[in-house]
Amino acid sequence: MSFNSIAGFEVSVGLRRAEGIGVPINFRLRGPELAYIVQDSGARAVCAGPDFVEHVAAARQHMDGSQALVALGDGETPPGWIRMNEVAAEESAAPLSDADEQNAGAGMIYTSGTTGHPKGAYRPNGVPVELILQVIQLFGIRADDVHLMAGPGYHSAVGAFNLLTGLCGGTIVIMPRFDPEHALAMIARHRVTTTFMAPTLLHRIMDLPDDVRARYDVSSMRGLILGAAPCPFSLKERATAYFGEVLYEFYGATETGFNLVLRPEDQLRKPGSAGTPPEGNEILLLDDAERPVPDGEPGELWVRNRWLAGYYNKPDATAKAMRDGYFSVGAVAYRNKEGYYYICDRKIDMIISGGVNVYPAEVEACLHGHPAVRDVAVVGVPDDEWGESVKAVVALQPGAKVTDQELIGWSRGRIADYKRPRSIDFVDDLPRDQAGKLLKRQIRQPYWAEAGRRI
Repeated sequence: MSFNSIAGFEVSVGLRRAEGIGVPINFRLRGPELAYIVQDSGARAVCAGPDFVEHVAAARQHMDGSQALVALGDGETPPGWIRMNEVAAEESAAPLSDADEQNAGAGMIYTSGTTGHPKGAYRPNGVPVELILQVIQLFGIRADDVHLMAGPGYHSAVGAFNLLTGLCGGTIVIMPRFDPEHALAMIARHRVTTTFMAPTLLHRIMDLPDDVRARYDVSSMRGLILGAAPCPFSLKERATAYFGEVLYEFYGATETGFNLVLRPEDQLRKPGSAGTPPEGNEILLLDDAERPVPDGEPGELWVRNRWLAGYYNKPDATAKAMRDGYFSVGAVAYRNKEGYYYICDRKIDMIISGGVNVYPAEVEACLHGHPAVRDVAVVGVPDDEWGESVKAVVALQPGAKVTDQELIGWSRGRIADYKRPRSIDFVDDLPRDQAGKLLKRQIRQPYWAEAGRRI
């Protein structure tokens, strides 16, 4: 659990060399959220950057206490913690045995769960070398690349492109935390050639004043890779005018790898498309009766490839997401006659805000704990910067009075900051079907009516 840092690379690369398994933790998680991942993964040690020692220490009360606690950097540490720098200085310099060169090592990344508990997407045998080479070729990664680590390292795609660049022998420029002007300064200073970022980070760059962006030479860029959330077409137009024809976009998931790719030459030619499947990806679009849909008709997107990762110690959850060797994370898409795919909806209620998954069930459970709340629905609403923002629609108990800011404040400290509602609307009643299930689509629809998009 750390901001992007050299120490983070030392831990992750060292674990691969030692045939261990690294589990990055979203650094915005707190208390029971953080402890759940530590316990569920069976971690033997927890490494914390200087900014997160106190948060890991506070979460220790929710753990079984069996984990070693390791501090990265030189900050203050509570009693009983191990300082990595001190231990490393005492160790022998004898080299480890050669790492397995047939894959990138076992790995596990936690992805949010519909019931509020995240699930570990686990690849015990890593990713085969031929798939690694395929992605390197797909995005044109080279040995002379200079890659900007712009997003947080706990994100699966950020880690993937760092790893791919490193395997090719390229250079990685680490930004501890993203700042749009600093990112441009790093691109200009280090002649950065590639980066990956969620659209919200690109949005922050393009929202800088024109005279600020004009100060920096970004002509070295030849690959700006977008993913984790839909990218508005208007943002692509602005970014292409500034960076040139260098945008890649992919659709995928932690569990399924890279499933669709839209290349630079297609960005402005195919507005709204997520691209076409790379070799080795088999895509099915099925209706609710599990029948294939014709071109132009939306269906749930199922993927079969060699990337697929099951959920650690959760065979039922893995089985629920599988169908005859195909995996689904609930996306709905359609394909045009040319074979380009368009992501148009999500079957589940997940919100993607700034490239981070938020599942409403967890936020709703938090708000239900407030004594004034009788009923609540959490939905994603359009947001120009974040893609979607978290909104709560709340029905209060008879006679109860509470403000939106009071409810937002209630969630502070109970759930991670990125999950907290950014806005709250109050209603008399929420629509439910005869079985009592919230009609989420009906609740969402008015907020998206004028957006010109559905996700």
